[in-house]
Amino acid sequence: MSDTFVHRLPTPEEALPGRAERAFPLPEKHAELGTPLLGPYPEGTEIADFALGCFWGAERRFWRTPGVWTTLVGFQGGRTPHPVSDEVASGRTGHAETVRVVFDPRRVTYAQLLQVFWEGHDPTQGMRQGNDIGTHCRSALFVHSPQQEEAAEASREAYQRALSDAGHGGITTEILPAENFPFYPGETRHQQYLHHNPLGYCGFGGTGVTCPAGTT
Repeated sequence: MSDTFVHRLPTPEEALPGRAERAFPLPEKHAELGTPLLGPYPEGTEIADFALGCFWGAERRFWRTPGVWTTLVGFQGGRTPHPVSDEVASGRTGHAETVRVVFDPRRVTYAQLLQVFWEGHDPTQGMRQGNDIGTHCRSALFVHSPQQEEAAEASREAYQRALSDAGHGGITTEILPAENFPFYPGETRHQQYLHHNPLGYCGFGGTGVTCPAGTT
């Protein structure tokens, strides 16, 4: 990654041009759950998008959460259409590594998924997550409805209070409308990475501070 794009997003003029369509095929089914990655999704399910650093370990935590129907990893929040992972890692697309979660709200609520999100990373680190450095490692929530936005903002405020009490700094997590930031799936080698490589790198791990129950 160029040092230029470690701590700031590219301008429209600096961003890579991308392409008109995805440059690679994707598996039809989730390697762990056996459910379709790209749909169709069952009636009544909802979509939530979480960026919390390296998506390999984060995806596994979400697919292990009861009530989650399928997951896939990809890139969101940037400027370059249909990027590939090397482009994202360069910092010149502006995307964050993101886990898309399709869930049954009758079995798991968005608020409960937010707890997984907050407790799974350190949301105070800006353009990094642990030893993973760059804009693609930043923390963000891409919300799909006013209800998700309201819950996300309430949980951010509640978790900030808990973090402050524990001596941590300010949360840098952005809350952004998903409709303005398309989700682009990552290559096959990234999908359910820790299913295929059980001993592979897992950056999932937070501050040790619990997200207050009942406040999200």
